Amino acid sequence: MDITDEATFAELTEHHRRELRAHCYRMLGSFDEAEDLVQETMLRAWRRRDGFEGRSSLRTWLYTIATNACLDHLRRRPRQPAAAVREPGRPEFVEITWLEPFPDSLAEPVAPEQDRPDAAAVAAETIELAFLIAIQQLPPRQRAVLILRDLVDWSAAETAAALDMTVASVNSAMQRAKATLREIAERQNRDTVSPNASRQERELLRRYVDAHRAGDPAVIVDMLREEARFWMPPQPLHFLGKHAIAAFFQEIFVTKPVGEFRLVPTRSNGHPAAANYLRAPGEDEFRALSLDVLRFVDGTLDEIVTFDNKFFPLFGLPEVWAG
Repeated sequence: MDITDEATFAELTEHHRRELRAHCYRMLGSFDEAEDLVQETMLRAWRRRDGFEGRSSLRTWLYTIATNACLDHLRRRPRQPAAAVREPGRPEFVEITWLEPFPDSLAEPVAPEQDRPDAAAVAAETIELAFLIAIQQLPPRQRAVLILRDLVDWSAAETAAALDMTVASVNSAMQRAKATLREIAERQNRDTVSPNASRQERELLRRYVDAHRAGDPAVIVDMLREEARFWMPPQPLHFLGKHAIAAFFQEIFVTKPVGEFRLVPTRSNGHPAAANYLRAPGEDEFRALSLDVLRFVDGTLDEIVTFDNKFFPLFGLPEVWAG
């Protein structure tokens, strides 16, 4: 395969952009940084194009470059420790302040499989929030090994070659990573994957949307698990437990109403989500406020993660809602 021609290089590498973006997102937990690292990957690949001899597939070569670009980035990134919150009688809660949403629409292949068999879809559970929160707590090299072995489905030998490690060290890193993930799941009392969207989830999302429109906190509170949590990265602000979350919604809807809400359903990270638009008192328009990503477990609302309105364009959402 000759990729030294610029047009050929662009055509062949572009097929892999979406899955590389998801790969970098899993490594970094940040959509913006993942976008930057895909660009860095393509730049590095172009500079090294003469060294691609076809002994591995183009996809494997690009994944190797992308993984090492992410590891280089993590070495330069200011240390951002996960903030663990431990309260007596409650599961551990960990805030990943750099976490950003990933639209489900960008996890889909760019063309039907029969038209472009090398355009891989991204399994929803591999960008699911609980999984991301867990793997962001792994050391970067263990994280890379876990992703390449379990998600990209590489052998230990392929992973070792990509990361300049021995097969024995790859196997050791994999064992440590899996042991750490089991410990995290036990401490947080959270499964690291969630089921795909269901009719029940869609109905629960509809109730959540309607409750905001009606300004009725009781409906949302009725949906909550006792151990539910609500947090707002990158802000170090969280509400743990049904009672704390109920007090928050009571305040913004009833005690000190902030205005009228309109919510627009969407999907992020394999979860139902809702884009919040707010018409503040005295205003004429509903303006973009925030994006709520919702995690439902056994018919109850387990977690709300609220992201900034800067991500609305990423989801194809307008700044002002006319509905």
